[in-house]
Amino acid sequence: MNFLYDIEEGSENKVREKLKKYIGPKLFYKHVFSMAIPLGFQQLISSCMGIVDSLMVSWIGQVTAVGTAVQIETLCTSVSWGSAAGVGIFSVQFFGAKDFKNLKKSFGLSVILAIISGLFWFLIATFFGESILRFYINDLEVIKNGLLYLDIVKFSYFPLALSFVFNMTYRNINRPKIPLVVGIMAMFINIIVNYILIFGLYGFPKMGIQGAAMGTCIAQIVSLLVHILFAYYTHQPFIGTLQEMFTFDMHFVKPILQKTQSIIFNELLFGFGSTLFIKAFGALGTRSMDAYYVGAKISDLFYAFANGFSNAVAAIIGVSLGMSDGKKAKEEGDYLMGLATMMSMVCLVFIYCTSSILVSVFDLTNQQVINEATLIVKVFALRIALRFFIVIVFSSLRAGGDSKVLTLLDSGLMWSVGIPLAFISVHIFQIQSIAIVFLICQLEQVVRVYFGIKRYQTGKWIVNLITYVHENES
Repeated sequence: MNFLYDIEEGSENKVREKLKKYIGPKLFYKHVFSMAIPLGFQQLISSCMGIVDSLMVSWIGQVTAVGTAVQIETLCTSVSWGSAAGVGIFSVQFFGAKDFKNLKKSFGLSVILAIISGLFWFLIATFFGESILRFYINDLEVIKNGLLYLDIVKFSYFPLALSFVFNMTYRNINRPKIPLVVGIMAMFINIIVNYILIFGLYGFPKMGIQGAAMGTCIAQIVSLLVHILFAYYTHQPFIGTLQEMFTFDMHFVKPILQKTQSIIFNELLFGFGSTLFIKAFGALGTRSMDAYYVGAKISDLFYAFANGFSNAVAAIIGVSLGMSDGKKAKEEGDYLMGLATMMSMVCLVFIYCTSSILVSVFDLTNQQVINEATLIVKVFALRIALRFFIVIVFSSLRAGGDSKVLTLLDSGLMWSVGIPLAFISVHIFQIQSIAIVFLICQLEQVVRVYFGIKRYQTGKWIVNLITYVHENES
């Protein structure tokens, strides 16, 4: 009996030791939350601009029109974020190595890529907007109103793309509170302008859905102007002369673009894949889409904090990798995996239990839409729980430039698992409940978590990327 007790005690000790590596010191968590909370709130503020639009247009019955038109913005956001994040994995390591000369160059390169992205999607919206809307939905009234929104909101693509550059760079230099403050200001501008222009208050014309688009444009433009003025007047370390920021040769650009192009390609595939879900769900009708868009906007609130942790992970681990401290980077990654477990469980329980309350915020009158939206939010509870694992694992891989594997795990699984499941469920099995279809599609997230953790455990992502730049320059 004593022998058996010793075995059990030994097994418990082994388990305890294994769990220990996923539990970090209080000082580490304090550092993580000091970055993740401002970044999460900044992401939340960005999401709130879309939520505000959806909430206010729900008062005039235009949820699906705006939701469909926003699909082009989704693609713009994906590519712009991808280019900023791609260069960002180098800039954070430059910052960790105190290489401010190349930090300025990486910021300049990000600006150029952002301008290209904004221009590209502006032209796409201008010349192919109607065709794109028709691709997602067949309702002529929805298409008409969606175009009214799109013809104005497309002018926000430039400031949106450039704001991503500032937000990403501030994250990389451990100053997350700055984009948070700018984001709060932009949100309030968006709310005020939306309210005035949608409903035609204080002598302004009643613009309806176009008023929502105008509010988004004005908020994004003001946000960018504040970023530019603040960065220059406070002499941020990534700001220099035009020559310092925009003078670089292929020896500098080539290794960065090699990593960045994979991330951009992944984000483009992922963004387009995300919109294909809308194509599949669109076959279920306008009421189902209303329910989905409400559920999606509610989930954006919680995605924001998941993405906040994602950005914090990339910044923390990226600095360690830039200092060539691979052991510390792995240790930090393990601590964050433990944190992801806790956060996922909290989110799952909270969202599931408050789904009805969250849906009630929107001005929905159709009971069928309300019921479907409530069910979808419950499914999103599972999705968001898995999301915490995904963002932390993937951010660790991205910090080390493991971009090719990320493409397979991210967009590869979306196209091979998630999208086929959506179309098969709707068109072959003819499932009419969008909530059930969306639940089936979450198998993709489960597979992504499994293979992501497997890749993380190999440690192949622990790479100092700036050595590639220095080797090319020498």
